[in-house]
Amino acid sequence: MKKIITLFSLLVFAFSSVVVPAQTDKKTPAKKTETKQEVPAKKEESGPKLKKDGTPDMRYKENKEAAKKTGPTKKDGTPDMRYKENKTKK
Repeated sequence: MKKIITLFSLLVFAFSSVVVPAQTDKKTPAKKTETKQEVPAKKEESGPKLKKDGTPDMRYKENKEAAKKTGPTKKDGTPDMRYKENKTKK
Protein backbone atom coordinates (compact mmCIF):
# COMPACT_ATOMS: atom_id res chain seq x y z
CA MET A 1 0.00 0.00 0.00
CA LYS A 2 2.86 2.36 0.83
CA LYS A 3 4.41 1.69 -2.58
CA ILE A 4 1.18 2.62 -4.36
CA ILE A 5 0.81 5.88 -2.42
CA THR A 6 4.47 6.77 -3.02
CA LEU A 7 4.18 6.01 -6.73
CA PHE A 8 0.98 8.05 -7.02
CA SER A 9 2.51 11.06 -5.22
CA LEU A 10 5.59 10.93 -7.47
CA LEU A 11 3.41 10.86 -10.58
CA VAL A 12 1.38 13.83 -9.35
CA PHE A 13 4.55 15.77 -8.58
CA ALA A 14 6.09 14.97 -11.97
CA PHE A 15 2.90 15.89 -13.80
CA SER A 16 2.51 19.18 -11.93
CA SER A 17 6.14 20.18 -12.47
CA VAL A 18 5.89 19.59 -16.25
CA VAL A 19 2.37 20.79 -17.09
CA VAL A 20 1.98 23.85 -14.84
CA PRO A 21 5.11 25.73 -16.03
CA ALA A 22 4.19 25.03 -19.65
CA GLN A 23 0.77 26.59 -19.12
CA THR A 24 2.13 29.69 -17.41
CA ASP A 25 4.57 30.35 -20.26
CA LYS A 26 1.69 30.69 -22.71
CA LYS A 27 0.00 33.37 -20.65
CA THR A 28 2.58 36.10 -20.91
CA PRO A 29 1.02 39.48 -20.21
CA ALA A 30 0.70 41.91 -23.08
CA LYS A 31 3.19 44.72 -23.03
CA LYS A 32 1.62 47.88 -21.71
CA THR A 33 2.50 51.24 -23.10
CA GLU A 34 2.99 53.65 -20.27
CA THR A 35 2.21 57.29 -20.74
CA LYS A 36 3.61 59.79 -18.32
CA GLN A 37 1.08 62.12 -16.87
CA GLU A 38 2.17 65.58 -15.98
CA VAL A 39 1.89 66.26 -12.29
CA PRO A 40 1.04 69.84 -11.39
CA ALA A 41 3.45 71.59 -9.07
CA LYS A 42 2.51 71.19 -5.43
CA LYS A 43 1.64 74.32 -3.54
CA GLU A 44 3.06 75.05 -0.13
CA GLU A 45 0.51 73.92 2.42
CA SER A 46 0.01 75.99 5.50
CA GLY A 47 -1.61 73.07 7.38
CA PRO A 48 -0.04 69.87 8.63
CA LYS A 49 1.58 67.57 6.11
CA LEU A 50 -0.46 64.41 5.65
CA LYS A 51 0.22 60.91 4.33
CA LYS A 52 -1.83 59.43 1.48
CA ASP A 53 -4.25 57.86 3.95
CA GLY A 54 -4.93 61.22 5.62
CA THR A 55 -3.05 60.72 8.88
CA PRO A 56 -0.41 63.25 9.95
CA ASP A 57 3.10 62.47 8.75
CA MET A 58 5.19 62.25 11.92
CA ARG A 59 8.46 62.88 10.08
CA TYR A 60 7.74 66.61 10.20
CA LYS A 61 8.42 68.76 13.24
CA GLU A 62 5.09 70.61 13.20
CA ASN A 63 3.16 67.33 13.30
CA LYS A 64 5.21 66.02 16.22
CA GLU A 65 4.57 69.17 18.24
CA ALA A 66 0.84 69.05 17.54
CA ALA A 67 0.62 65.46 18.78
CA LYS A 68 2.14 66.23 22.18
CA LYS A 69 -0.23 66.40 25.13
CA THR A 70 -0.11 69.56 27.23
CA GLY A 71 -1.32 68.03 30.51
CA PRO A 72 0.65 66.11 33.13
CA THR A 73 2.04 62.71 32.19
CA LYS A 74 2.94 59.51 34.03
CA LYS A 75 6.51 58.23 34.32
CA ASP A 76 6.12 56.17 31.15
CA GLY A 77 5.09 59.25 29.12
CA THR A 78 1.38 58.51 28.76
CA PRO A 79 -1.12 61.19 29.80
CA ASP A 80 -2.29 60.99 33.41
CA MET A 81 -6.07 60.63 33.18
CA ARG A 82 -6.63 61.90 36.72
CA TYR A 83 -6.31 65.44 35.41
CA LYS A 84 -9.07 67.31 33.55
CA GLU A 85 -6.75 68.52 30.76
CA ASN A 86 -6.04 64.95 29.64
CA LYS A 87 -9.63 63.71 29.62
CA THR A 88 -11.39 63.84 26.28
CA LYS A 89 -14.88 65.31 26.01
CA LYS A 90 -17.57 62.87 24.92
